[in-house]
Amino acid sequence: MDLLGDVLNLSSGGGGGGGGGSNAEELMDNMAAELEAQTPDSFDLDDWEDRFPTVYEESRNTVAKQEAFKYNRMLADLKRTLPLFRKAVKGFVVMTDDLEEIGNGLLINQVPGVWAVTGFLSQMPLSSWYKDLNRRIDFFKFWYDKGHPICFWVSGMFFPQAFLTAVLQNFARSNKFAIDRISPAFDVVDSEANDGHTLKEFHPVGQYLYGLFIEGCRWDDTLHALAPSRPKQLFTEMPPILFLPELDGKPNIERYPCPVYKVLSRKGTLSTTGHSTNFVGDWAMNSIEDPDHWIRAGVACFLALKY
Repeated sequence: MDLLGDVLNLSSGGGGGGGGGSNAEELMDNMAAELEAQTPDSFDLDDWEDRFPTVYEESRNTVAKQEAFKYNRMLADLKRTLPLFRKAVKGFVVMTDDLEEIGNGLLINQVPGVWAVTGFLSQMPLSSWYKDLNRRIDFFKFWYDKGHPICFWVSGMFFPQAFLTAVLQNFARSNKFAIDRISPAFDVVDSEANDGHTLKEFHPVGQYLYGLFIEGCRWDDTLHALAPSRPKQLFTEMPPILFLPELDGKPNIERYPCPVYKVLSRKGTLSTTGHSTNFVGDWAMNSIEDPDHWIRAGVACFLALKY
């Protein structure tokens, strides 16, 4: 991939457009203008504070505001660098290393590193990444307008581990249990659509989640268990999953502890919070086969694919 990326950089760095009459600078400027027009507006954090005040009984409010702050920081970078890059292409300001990296990213359809620093973890090409960004912002607008939804798009969060911890905290605080006695359980709601929009009622204790993809096998809604993949299907979309807090829960060795990652790389680094930048957790799922069978198959779930 590094070799192909270098080839693309070399081929795009010449002057461009053949008979179209558009050189590389004009092409980059046009692409930057399109992305600038597609960049959504930032959130008003004061409004989010009024909508989701910090209260002891509802930890999800804090997560919502933290996520809105992270998206604002990301959108601020986009709105600052895109107009600056367009000026640099036209010669009005100095072309810095960061701005040149943005130009290279536009030409080869890759997310520039200067945006990836404050952006969400992703392996998508730039065009898909921008569509994903707008979809995420739409989800958070829905979250703000409608309040906490019945089924959460867990893939749209910067830090889904914080949201899952908030669900456990709500259960512990409402029942006055020690938080270290609470463990998560998982149940696939295979009778519902994959986006969870057909769910009509809140779960009294747990939280419905959607947005996962599974590799190495598939979910069989007739067996209510993991089953071998169909031919030529590398990834399949999972039905909604009920994330359910349990008091003094015991692990079930007959269920497969399916690792869940944000992206397909299956690797990450340990952040200052003690969490991995990629690994979300092991989510136990029903299995007719011995769990070792799925370990050998390399079965895992992901919050986002490469497209």
